[in-house]
Amino acid sequence: MHRLDFTGRAVVVTGAGRGIGRAHALLLAARGASVAVADLGARVDGSGVDGDDPAGAVAAEIRAAGGRAVAVRADVSTPSGAAAIVDAAIAEFGRLDAVVNNAGIVRTGHFDEIPVEEYQRHLDVHFFGSLHLCRAAWPHLIASGTGRVVNTVSSAMLGNPLMTHYGSSKGAVFSLTRNLAIEGAEHGVLVNAIAPGAGTRMAENSADSLSPEVMEYVRTRLRPEHVAPLAAYLVHPACQVTGELFNAAGGAVNRVVVVTTPGVHDPALTVETVAERFDEVMALTPQARPEVVAAPTRTDRTDTGEPR
Repeated sequence: MHRLDFTGRAVVVTGAGRGIGRAHALLLAARGASVAVADLGARVDGSGVDGDDPAGAVAAEIRAAGGRAVAVRADVSTPSGAAAIVDAAIAEFGRLDAVVNNAGIVRTGHFDEIPVEEYQRHLDVHFFGSLHLCRAAWPHLIASGTGRVVNTVSSAMLGNPLMTHYGSSKGAVFSLTRNLAIEGAEHGVLVNAIAPGAGTRMAENSADSLSPEVMEYVRTRLRPEHVAPLAAYLVHPACQVTGELFNAAGGAVNRVVVVTTPGVHDPALTVETVAERFDEVMALTPQARPEVVAAPTRTDRTDTGEPR
């Protein structure tokens, strides 16, 4: 296959100062993209902001390698912060073609011990951060003609010890992904999600929820650079799927699907029928149907009669 090039595309990557976001930004820039490197410099648990400027450091690294980048230190959990990120990209590059929502926070704790305010804080960063940035970027993504959004979720949304607040906020991002895929279809804006696994500060801060053996594997075998190729592909015009979720860790990439089983149908359904036929409800037979969002078919044309 020919080498995928990103020259002429402008991409925002949030949480791009460290870890997985940094890997996304560096790979995209190395392939020719202009990158808005957004990072507030917050502590991994979201409790405050450190004194360094990771966004500036990554942008400088990109420019030193001959790439094009602008650093933005803004808070995605607020509409004004998200708008500032998009405005900086437009001011620097004159366009915006893709958004990678990667910024996140994490801490662990028991469901009944984590304060309600902590649930809200995780929603503010993960769900509302992704929402605010997509809303600010949306008209530019539509104008691009090949707009792309990559949201970051987590396997914790499917259940993980000590992470109800974190996992449920990531579940909200997955639902946002599916619904934005429908909203974007008529405009050619494709929206997908990745659940990454890598040895980062985020992983270290959630170590209490994982076994020592798993953490050792994460630290030694799973690198941020293993995740970035998937994110890069999903923001390229060659990508034509939308509303999908993918795992990416340690060089492995796979698709996660929601399926509807054939189940049972009985107009005279009773509690006893459900109980007696529950194995049929649960069965993953070959007839189980993946719930997909159809990729858009672009039928609109320019004044010259050519598809656009």
